Amino acid sequence: MLNKLEVNVPQKTYPILIRKGIMEDIGYEIKKYYYNKKITIVTDYNVENLYGEGFVQNLSSYGYEVHTISIRPGENSKSIETLTQLYNQLLDNGMTRRDLIIAFGGGVIGDLAGFAASTFLRGINYIQIPTSLLAQIDSSIGGKVAVNLPRGKNLVGSFYHPEAVIIDSNMLKTLPQRYLYDGMGEVIKYACIKDKELFKKLSIINNEAELFSNIDEIIYRCCNIKREVVEKDEKEAGKRMLLNFGHTIGHAIEKVFNYEKYTHGEAVSMGMYVITQKSESLGITKAGTAKLIKELLIKFNLPYQIPKIRTEKLLEAIELDKKSESDFINLVLLNEIGDSFIKKIDKKDMVQYLLT
Repeated sequence: MLNKLEVNVPQKTYPILIRKGIMEDIGYEIKKYYYNKKITIVTDYNVENLYGEGFVQNLSSYGYEVHTISIRPGENSKSIETLTQLYNQLLDNGMTRRDLIIAFGGGVIGDLAGFAASTFLRGINYIQIPTSLLAQIDSSIGGKVAVNLPRGKNLVGSFYHPEAVIIDSNMLKTLPQRYLYDGMGEVIKYACIKDKELFKKLSIINNEAELFSNIDEIIYRCCNIKREVVEKDEKEAGKRMLLNFGHTIGHAIEKVFNYEKYTHGEAVSMGMYVITQKSESLGITKAGTAKLIKELLIKFNLPYQIPKIRTEKLLEAIELDKKSESDFINLVLLNEIGDSFIKKIDKKDMVQYLLT
């Protein structure tokens, strides 16, 4: 069964399509949103090895001229250097403004290809086909695209929406378990900030088979939360910051370990637990909330305790957080599960939220 959502932002409306097996005849879906001939698929080595040949064959059968650009997997590829290589390959492929880029991979590919699409020739259309759970429920939706700088994550980027987001949960079956559960970190985030019932549902899932039997509903609920928030605050001037629950500390952990030791979902998981543990101790969050989060993180093999890092190192990374405003930083906290809010604090007080 096809589940469909529509994202409505001032400059465009686009669909999110969710269906098991939709990739089996993906050219049929692409034809609905793209009428010219040339397509460049941007992907990584792992996804290309698993799905690249079949994807290209299907698109070619619909008369498309298909090129593939494949990059090394991992956060370190989301760089200015890789972006420059991507621009050159797009030029080599003869891409014009009337052609199409398909971002076919996880969050790194979606961010990199999306930012390339937003800037190449001052903007070229693209479609997101996310292949990881994290990308399916979060990074492929909402138009935030970016690359990293040596000094921090997502520091060069733009808001640029795709023509469509196409999600096939069957692709998650080839994900290593660690990366499946990486995505569950973001699922738990959505439940914490906006969906108490989803949190309860996750709490009674006992194994991976049960998770997969509920996965399309989980993806739909997360995408719908993201859609609702983005429509109200596209450019992250207010309520969209709620989606960053756990991210202030999470991004700092990723940066300190050079994006190599922890996945994004793992880092965010630690950020959610630590910030909630602290806000509970300050009487802000309902007692017992951190314990509920901890139990759910453990169920999905996600870490909850920050590793030994010098507090100064974390604060240095947090200083570059995009939620900062001169002397202040916007923290996302919980009243209780399913009820979140934004608290503006003085940067000098941030250390209190790191010491538990």
